[in-house]
Amino acid sequence: MHFQVIDGGVTAATGFQAADATAGIKKNGQPDMAMLYSSSPCRAAGTFTTNVVKAAPVKWDQDLVFHQPYVQAVVCNSGTANACTGQEGMNACRETAQEAAVFLHIPETAVLVASTGVIGQQLPMEKIKQGISLLTDRLSDSREAAVKAAQAILTTDTVKKEAAVTVNLGGKTVHIGGMCKGSGMIHPNMCTMLSFVTTDACISKELLQKALSQTVEDTYNMISVDGDTSTNDTVLLLANAMAENPEITEENEDYQKFLEALYYVNETLAKSIAGDGEGCTALFEAKIIGAADKQQAVTLAKSIVSSNLTKAAIYGHDANWGRILCAMGYSGAKFDPEKVNLFIESAAGKLQLMKNGTATAYSEEEATQILSETSVTAIADIKMGTAEATAWGCDLTHEYVSINADYRS
Repeated sequence: MHFQVIDGGVTAATGFQAADATAGIKKNGQPDMAMLYSSSPCRAAGTFTTNVVKAAPVKWDQDLVFHQPYVQAVVCNSGTANACTGQEGMNACRETAQEAAVFLHIPETAVLVASTGVIGQQLPMEKIKQGISLLTDRLSDSREAAVKAAQAILTTDTVKKEAAVTVNLGGKTVHIGGMCKGSGMIHPNMCTMLSFVTTDACISKELLQKALSQTVEDTYNMISVDGDTSTNDTVLLLANAMAENPEITEENEDYQKFLEALYYVNETLAKSIAGDGEGCTALFEAKIIGAADKQQAVTLAKSIVSSNLTKAAIYGHDANWGRILCAMGYSGAKFDPEKVNLFIESAAGKLQLMKNGTATAYSEEEATQILSETSVTAIADIKMGTAEATAWGCDLTHEYVSINADYRS
């Protein structure tokens, strides 16, 4: 491991500031806007929802990330998703960027925007503009500012989600920090999932995008709370080069170190989303080993964590291994069920439930004890090769239905 984990979030990297504000968008009076700002222009990378229905902020950000030379700020609101809002929604993105550009003295094309919340409602622009004024006054590079920004972007989340590391690149200390939100409508395919990652690394735009896309595949794209791919899924990675490391322009040793550190940040954030699924009581991890290739392992692992019956069994602390094997069977991946070994594992121990496709003489009491922990893993060895993959989800509870039945109320 070439990196060090530190206490931090989006302000961990040199030159990045954050702020929160309460603009009155949320009905509960909680903070509902956040801003990120870099004192130096940033190269930007991004991955976005593959849902055909894309929210206006997704379209705005895709244009900036892929066609503008640099960005310098992000304005995010929670409470309203600005999705399915037509031309008025796109105009709102532009107005938001224009307002922030005036206060920050940067071009509007350097301002990314993000929204999360209820679909179909227009942004209350007067409140947004008032919020931008408050945000720019509060910008700070402090740890507290990062925490408050991470809290301001939440919707049904119950906890803030942050991660940060340092890594030595070319003799310089480089920081990578991030925050994210997501609890429901989580089944990324690049939930309502937003992630903002900042770094002071000096790296080419091409390799920044390659690193992000590569890590997203094994992190955010391997989580599922409820099988719904949101209209607003966005991951943004901003790099301002202020660490002054030798620019990474090829896939050398420094690039591999950066990739490893970025992977850790994104995996930590992704797992924090899965572990805070709406109404959940446990993080549920599915690991496939012995696969013929990576894609087979990915398909099987994601099918397990996406299975509502399996998720309900985890909630009930019931070692219903048949549901896991069933989910593997309808995944579309080919394997021999009569060769599968299946284990469950948690802080309470590890237990084999199946050997060569049939049940072992395991103790139901021991199995229940293992499944009663707040983090539970199912491991399936399909004995076809050496590839493996891990996916993350959560249990399915009565509370999930309650939250989503009342979401607009």
